Amino acid sequence: MGHEHHGHDHNHVHTNNKKILFISFLIITLFMIVEVIGGYVTNSLALLSDAGHMLSDALSLFIALLAFKFGERAANRIKTYGYKRFEILAALLNGVLLIAISIYIFYEAIFRLIDPPEVASTGMLLISVIGLLVNIFVAWMMFKGSDTKNNLNMRGAFIHVLGDLLGSVGAIIAALLMMGFGWNLADPIASVLVALLIIRSGYGVTKSALNVLMEGAPSHINMHEITETIQSHPDIDEVHDLHIWSITSDLTALSCHAVVKADKTISECDVIIDEINHDLSHKSIQHATIQLETSNQHHDRSAICCMEHATH
Repeated sequence: MGHEHHGHDHNHVHTNNKKILFISFLIITLFMIVEVIGGYVTNSLALLSDAGHMLSDALSLFIALLAFKFGERAANRIKTYGYKRFEILAALLNGVLLIAISIYIFYEAIFRLIDPPEVASTGMLLISVIGLLVNIFVAWMMFKGSDTKNNLNMRGAFIHVLGDLLGSVGAIIAALLMMGFGWNLADPIASVLVALLIIRSGYGVTKSALNVLMEGAPSHINMHEITETIQSHPDIDEVHDLHIWSITSDLTALSCHAVVKADKTISECDVIIDEINHDLSHKSIQHATIQLETSNQHHDRSAICCMEHATH
């Protein structure tokens, strides 16, 4: 019953993620068109850079949707884990897009800092305020209705939207400074500050995605704690060849060799592995492969029994 309930919760979260992404994609795409037109008419780099970021948002949300769709495809003889890693590839692409857009904003801002152009600050302010409200709504919808904490794909899309929100705030401040003091440098400076925040976020998402693709240990997993969890079983003396990696954001895998205290039968092996996996399931390990050995067999690398147990 517990596994069925967990599966139901996972499917519910997965469905919510897709629904939120689709609604967000429509809203962001529509306002991006408004912001491109507004940035062109008002001659504001802050608006145009925010529109460029919104374009990457729209692309990232679309890619994230594709990732969830591909991730639903069943495992086969070639893709034994299915297509779940597509979500990580999407997150990596989103992170790289964020970095690339930030570099382009820096490039454009250099020329405007040298020779600040005239900007229609009133129109810029109006569009920026609308953009802020749109981004607050989308960010709130994502935060409340989807898994932005544990799913790297959703987190990447969410960070894109937060970057947009900050971009709108920067554009509003720049517009107010230009209206109040005629300080046209505020426009490129605001775009540079937003670009710094965007590149930091892009670096974080890219680093996390690369860690998954390089099969590094997930940041939320404590290797020492996992080793202690396995060794705390009364029939286990030692753990070695321990490997922990992520298949995707919500599927962490483990493999290891564990030395048992004395010779055990196959049925006793089953019980030991079931008990260890029960403990590991409370440590965010969803799929574990544990090979049991006796202390004598550990030295000649000969296994007493090898069992695979997966929890979903």
